[in-house]
Formats: sequence, structure tokens, C-alpha cells
Amino acid sequence: MKRYYTALTIAGSDSCGGAGIQADIKTMSALGVYASSAISAITVQNTTGVFGIQKVEPEIVSGQIEAVMDDIHPQAIKIGMVNDGETIHAIAETLKKYLTAAPDKQQASAPTHSFQLIIDPVMVSTSGCQLMQKDALEIFIEELLPLASLLTPNIPEAEILAGRKIQNVDDIRKAAASIIQLGCNNVLIKGGHFEGKEKMDYLFENKQHQEANKQEHTGDIRETAIYKGATVNTCNTHGTGCTLSSAITSYLARGYNMEEAISSAKAYLSDAIEAGKDVKIGEGHGPVNHFHAPQKLYILTDEPIISDKTEK
Repeated sequence: MKRYYTALTIAGSDSCGGAGIQADIKTMSALGVYASSAISAITVQNTTGVFGIQKVEPEIVSGQIEAVMDDIHPQAIKIGMVNDGETIHAIAETLKKYLTAAPDKQQASAPTHSFQLIIDPVMVSTSGCQLMQKDALEIFIEELLPLASLLTPNIPEAEILAGRKIQNVDDIRKAAASIIQLGCNNVLIKGGHFEGKEKMDYLFENKQHQEANKQEHTGDIRETAIYKGATVNTCNTHGTGCTLSSAITSYLARGYNMEEAISSAKAYLSDAIEAGKDVKIGEGHGPVNHFHAPQKLYILTDEPIISDKTEK
């Protein structure tokens, strides 16, 4: 029986459709991946701001995740906006069951394959609204962050996680070391908040984990890649962080390695911004064009996928 490449997004709902779960599903679908979802919160927002956040009960969030994991078996999972500590704890505990259970102790319907976990630590919206409660940050760092294959903070988010200001590239490296020490295997610090025409994103990995294959996080890091991108003159930037992280998730689900997935996701986002830069949606920060080059749903094969040219 044939199967599609599949991914799961755990995130908040954006009523105007430019960010959150809506952006994730659009991105995954546009990149040929079957998208499933677990809604962690419901936001009242449009392109001008966020006007309200309704929590989804933690057991409902966990139930959504379990329903997908036990049936759809996604190759990659993306976590976006998680608003409160109870929900973060519930998500972490649910995912741990699938990350740590031995095959003979798993539920009969539970997946036996591994999956990549990408976490986009959404803390503040494009319009400046606080999206993560302050008392939830500690739980996020202690329980959820160590599960991540990749963390994708922007500069302000990296400053919060590392507990230090970032004003230059050397500060980025120091912040990355601090974040890696918290437990994740890779961190992509996005430099879009720096001034200048060319924007740089920096990928760091836990050197000891990668070289010795040990679940130890000492803060010993290696700068793996630098991704360059030009600044596009547009206010249509709503949901760019969500779009990038869900694009990375999509490419990882399709079998790309980490560096290839990030490079391909960066190219997709750049093209999406360029395609939508002159289109007006709403009165504030409009969305990108997720469907500038939509792809068919790809069929899962036994061969690892390394580029679009090899896919069937």
C-alpha cells in the first residue's frame, strides 16, 4: 500500500490565516506533504494584531496528538505557539511516549519509526503581542526544548532562551552555546532582526551529540551552516517564522537531512515572500504567498529523498 509523506503541526489557530496552524497546513500542502494538526490555542487576530487567545484544554491537545500519532504516523512534527505551562507539559508528556517507548511496550497502533521534532518558540507575534505566558517559559525550557531535533528562534527569542543580549555574530554563537546546553540537538538562530540588506541565519549543532551519538548536552557546539537571504521590501511578513519552520518540517518529512531541509525551506520562504510582496491582504502585515509553486502530494518510498529531482 502506498503512503504519503506526512507531518504534524501542533500550533495555535490564526483566524486571518497568515500564521499559525493555517500557515503550517498551507506550507506543508504546497510542499507535497500530507498535513495533520493539533490545535493548541485559538487566537482572535488579523493582520493588524492579536486581540484574544483562548486556551484549548490540555487533554484535548494531547488527544489530538495521540489520534494522529496512532493512525497517521508522521515522519516529522512541528510545534509552534504553545501559550501556557499546562499545555506545554501535556504536549511534552504525550510526545515522550512515542520518543522513548520500546517496540514491545508500545501500543499496538503506535508508530515504530522515529520522527524529527522541530520547535519554533513562538513568543511574540509580528504585531508585538505576547503569545507565551511568562510562567510557561520555564516549563518550555525544562520539558519541551530537550526533545527538539531543531529549535528555530529569532533574535529576541534567542535572547530570552539564552538569557543574554545579542548584538553581533559573536553574541549569536554564545547564545547558541547556551541554548544547546539546555538540551536541543540543533539550533537555527534567525538573524532577520539585524539591520542590513542581507540577512544571515546560523545553524549550530551539539558537537558531542553528533560526533559521539550520546544524549549529552554540554554546550560544545559546531557552527554547521550559514544561510544568506536578501531583504524584500514589503510589509507582508505575517507568519514568516511559522512558514519557515513548517517548510523545514516538510523537507525533513520527505527525507532531506537537516542542512538540506533548512536550505530548501529558506528558498521556499524567500520565493513566497517575493511572490506576495505586492499583494494587499488586510490593513497590517499581510501574508506570504504559500502557493507560489504548489507541488503534488509525494508518495513515500523506501529510498531516502535528497532533492526534488530524485522524487517520483
